[in-house]
Amino acid sequence: MSYTINNILDKIDDNQIFVPAFQREYVWKKDDAKELIDSLIKNYPFGTMLTWDTNTPPKLKGKHEYDPRQGAVKIILDGQQRITTLYILIRGNIPPYYKEDEIANEIRGLYVNILDLELSYYKRTIMEKSPVWINITKIFKREIDFLDIIEGYRKQNQGDVENFQRKISDNFMNIQNIPNKLFAEQVIPITATTNEAIDIFYKVNDGGIKLTDAELALAQISGYWPEARDLFKSKLDELSANGFKLELDHIIYALLGCLYQIGSNMKQLHSSHNLEEIKKVWTILDKEILDYIFNILKTRAFVDHRKEINSIYAIIPLIVFRFLKGSNWTEDEIKKAVKWFYYSQIRNRYVSQLPQKLDYDLRIVKNSKQPFEDLLSVIEKDSRLEISPNEFERANIRHPLWSMMKFYFKSQNAICLTTGMAIRQNMGKKYQLEWDHIFPWSKLRDNGYSQENYSKYQLAQEITNRAILTQVANRKKSDQPAKDYLNEVKSKFPKALKLQVIPEEESHWDFSSYEDFLELRRKMLANDLNQFLRNFSDDETKLEQTWLDIEDIILNGETQEVEFKQTLRWDVYQEKNNKDREDDIIKCIAAFGNSEDGGILLIGVTDDKEVVGLEDDYSCLTKNGDGNKDIFENHLRKIVATQFGEVFTSQNLEISFPKINEKEICFIKISPINNERDILFINKKNINGIITQTLYIRSGNSSRIIPPNEIGSFIRERF
Repeated sequence: MSYTINNILDKIDDNQIFVPAFQREYVWKKDDAKELIDSLIKNYPFGTMLTWDTNTPPKLKGKHEYDPRQGAVKIILDGQQRITTLYILIRGNIPPYYKEDEIANEIRGLYVNILDLELSYYKRTIMEKSPVWINITKIFKREIDFLDIIEGYRKQNQGDVENFQRKISDNFMNIQNIPNKLFAEQVIPITATTNEAIDIFYKVNDGGIKLTDAELALAQISGYWPEARDLFKSKLDELSANGFKLELDHIIYALLGCLYQIGSNMKQLHSSHNLEEIKKVWTILDKEILDYIFNILKTRAFVDHRKEINSIYAIIPLIVFRFLKGSNWTEDEIKKAVKWFYYSQIRNRYVSQLPQKLDYDLRIVKNSKQPFEDLLSVIEKDSRLEISPNEFERANIRHPLWSMMKFYFKSQNAICLTTGMAIRQNMGKKYQLEWDHIFPWSKLRDNGYSQENYSKYQLAQEITNRAILTQVANRKKSDQPAKDYLNEVKSKFPKALKLQVIPEEESHWDFSSYEDFLELRRKMLANDLNQFLRNFSDDETKLEQTWLDIEDIILNGETQEVEFKQTLRWDVYQEKNNKDREDDIIKCIAAFGNSEDGGILLIGVTDDKEVVGLEDDYSCLTKNGDGNKDIFENHLRKIVATQFGEVFTSQNLEISFPKINEKEICFIKISPINNERDILFINKKNINGIITQTLYIRSGNSSRIIPPNEIGSFIRERF
C-alpha cells in the first residue's frame, strides 16, 4: 500500500495518524533533511514507513487523547524521522505530535537554487540578493510563483533569461510535485497487541536499521511504562545542565546493570514483568545514585564535564556498586573507585566489546568483597598500569592521557598561565577549558613541523606541547616565542609552570631545544602521574566560580542559565516582521526570573552559536527601517513592562549592547524574583477571550511550563 506524502500529512492534521510515546525523539539534523529532499528531487528511493492500524493504541506523543469513538487509527512505528522532516519542510510548522522545544535541531530555512537544484541552508552573503535561491517551504506552500522568479532573474541579468526559462519552470514544478510522490507503507494488522507491535518494530530494526539495542529496549519499556521516556529525559536535562550530558542509552545500561548485573542481552528488559522493579530501581537512580556518582566524579576525581571522560560507560560499574551497596561509600571505597575509574580511562576499558566487558566487570561488582581492586587487576592483565614516558610521544589531545593530565593538574590547584584563574571550574554552567601550544604552532610550522612532514607535525601537536588555558586566555594569547611567553608567566605567576608540570629551566625554552623540551616533559609527566595514581590523594580542592566574558558565554552554548535568541521581532523563516516572535523573549525572561539563579538572554545569536547581530530587528522596528539600539531597548522594556510591570523591568533587567566581530547583540541579565508575590505569570487571551495565566521556569537549557496542579509545590520549594 502507498500514500502520497500529502495524504500522510493531511491524516496527521486530521488526527488519523499518530506517533507512539515509546518512539525515540526527532533527532535528524540539517544534513539529514537536506539529503532526504535531495533524494526526492532526484527521484531516488527514500524508504518506506512501518505502521500499525489499531483501535487500542498505546500512549501517544502530543496533546491528543485517543477516543474509542475514533475507531482504528494509524500508528507510525518506523519512518517517523522522514515523515516529521517532510511535515516541517512542507507545512513550515512542527507536527502536532511534537512541541517546539522537543525538536532538537531546527531544520526549517532550507533553500534551493532553482537553476541547478543545489540545496543549502540560508547564507546571507550568497542568497540575500539572488533571485534563484528560494526558501523551499515557500514553494511547497505556493507562496511564490515561478514567473516571479523568472522576472527577478530577468531584471538582475538585464533580460538574458530565455535560455533558463524552461529550466526554471521544470525545476520549480519538480519541487512542487514532491508532496504528490508516493510513500510506500508496510502495515501491522489490527489484531496485533501493543507488545506484538513493539516486537515487530524490534525485529524490523534488528534487520539492519540503525537503532541500538538500548533504544529498542527503551521502546519496549515505554510500551509497558508510557511515562518512562519523559522521566528519563527530564533527568538527563538536569544532569546536562550540570555538565554531564548523557544519552538515553546510558540510562538503559544503568537499569540493566542494577536489575540483572549484566551489560548485554537487553531483551531482559523487554518483558512487562519488569515494570514494578524497573520503577523502583529508577526512583533510586533518579533520587540518589546518579547525582551521587557524578558528585563523586566532580569533587573527588576532578571531572568537571562529560567531554573529559574518555570511556563514559565506566559510570555503569560505579552506579551498580552504589546500588548493590545500598548506602554511600566509605572514604576507602571512594579512593579505590576513583583510582579504578582513572585507569579505565587511561587504558580504554570500554572503547570496544562494551557488552561483554560490562558482563565480566559487573559479575565482579556483584560477587567480589574487594570489587575495585579486582577490577583493577582485570585492566592490569590486558595492559600495564604504569605510564611510560614514550606513551606521550606523538600523542595528541584525543589520547586518554590528555584527560588524565587535566585531572592531575586540577588536583594540584593548577592555574591558567595567562590569567592566573584556577582551571578547576564548574564547566557545565560557567566555564570551559581550552588548550594551546606552549611553543607556538605558527613558528613550528614555519620551521619544518608542518603537515608536509607528518612525523614532525605529530611532535608539534603532542600533548607535552600543550598547556591548559581558559577560553579568554587562549584567544588573547599571541604567538610569541615560548621563551618570552614562559618568562612572562613565571614573573606573573611563579608557581603556574610547576603546577602544569612544565620544565622551568630557561635552557629548554629556546626553539633549538624544542624536542629536548618534549622529552623532558614526557618524563616529568609520567613520573608525576604515576605517583599521583599510586598514592591517590583525598585532598579536596575548593571550587572557584568565575564569570565569563560574553564571547565565552556564546562558545559555551545554551545552558540552565543562558539562552540564545536570533531575533526579537524579525521572523527569519517567513522573512517578515512578526510580533508573535516577542512571545519567545517574554517566555524566556519569565522563566529566568522565576528560577532560583536568574539567567542571561542573548538576542542576535543563533542556537548554533553564530553571532548574527540585530540588524534585522533594527530594520523592522521603525517604518523607515532606521532603528538602533536605543529604539530596540525602549521597545524591549515596554513589552516586558506590559507583562510584568515597571518595577521588575527596572530592577531585575540589566540590558547592554556589546559588539562581537563588529556585530551588535543585546545582552540581558535577568535577576531572579525574591518572593512569592512577585511570581511572573504570562497573561494571554484564549480563543474565548478569557485571560489565562501561564507559569514558566528554567529546566535544563529550555523554558518549561509548570502545570497548574504543580504551581503550589513549585511555590513551596522555591520560596
